[in-house]
Amino acid sequence: MASARDIKRKINSVQNTQKITKAMKMVSAAKMRRAIEAMMSARPYAELITGFIKDIAGRSGGDVHCYFKARPEVKSIGLILVTSDRGLCGAFNSNVIKAAANFCAAHQGKDIKLYLVGKRAFDFFKKRSVTIADKWTGFGGKYRYDDAALIGSMAVKAFNEEEVDEVYVIYNEFKSTSSQIVREKKILPVAMENEGAQAYPDFEYEPDRDRLLDELLPQFINTSVYQSMLESAAGEHGARMVAMDNATRNAGEMIKKLVLNYNKARQGAITKELLDIVNGAEALK
Repeated sequence: MASARDIKRKINSVQNTQKITKAMKMVSAAKMRRAIEAMMSARPYAELITGFIKDIAGRSGGDVHCYFKARPEVKSIGLILVTSDRGLCGAFNSNVIKAAANFCAAHQGKDIKLYLVGKRAFDFFKKRSVTIADKWTGFGGKYRYDDAALIGSMAVKAFNEEEVDEVYVIYNEFKSTSSQIVREKKILPVAMENEGAQAYPDFEYEPDRDRLLDELLPQFINTSVYQSMLESAAGEHGARMVAMDNATRNAGEMIKKLVLNYNKARQGAITKELLDIVNGAEALK
């Protein structure tokens, strides 16, 4: 059994770690509130522009723009993967990376080009035989629309130049503090609500429909990427808050056990000293 001094040193170490995890939990809670506000503020616009774009496509039968048309043969796929730059957030990153690995396995034989958002995704895939088209790190969970627009424009450029035939995004969707769901979303070509059927008569457009879509479709794609990044940011802080809360409670349980062992070690040492005194007194008689 370890000495009382060693156990005391370990108790101090665990207590210091507990203070750190408790502080990280509080920081994550504050950041999560701000991230949720940003996510919820962006959701209505994302939902409206998505509905509007798909409604136009449904009314026109889908032959209105190249972004709606599926390629005859899918040879190459662009995959935008959103992770965090930092760890200590439980299975948050491993779940989405596993989903990306499964996606690559399911599309074996096709050329998968990865667009990686977050250091954790890059650290994982840089050691593997995959094509990393581009990477963006160092955001720290603070995403701007301009960041999403840059990523979206790269994906659109690859689609327009036929470097990829489809574009997907995989990310963690925020559901609650303790729940993030991995989502796989196809953003190019744009999926229609009533594909193959013209459910409603078409509108008259001003300006003309092609010009309207040329302006709106890039915004729609950038908004889809931006919403995915905001969902991921909120989920990251929620996952880290839960992970740090669990770590704090586990540290408390460990401290209780160490204190018990410390008391046993002290009691053993005191008993040994008493026995030595008694034996010495007996020897002097």
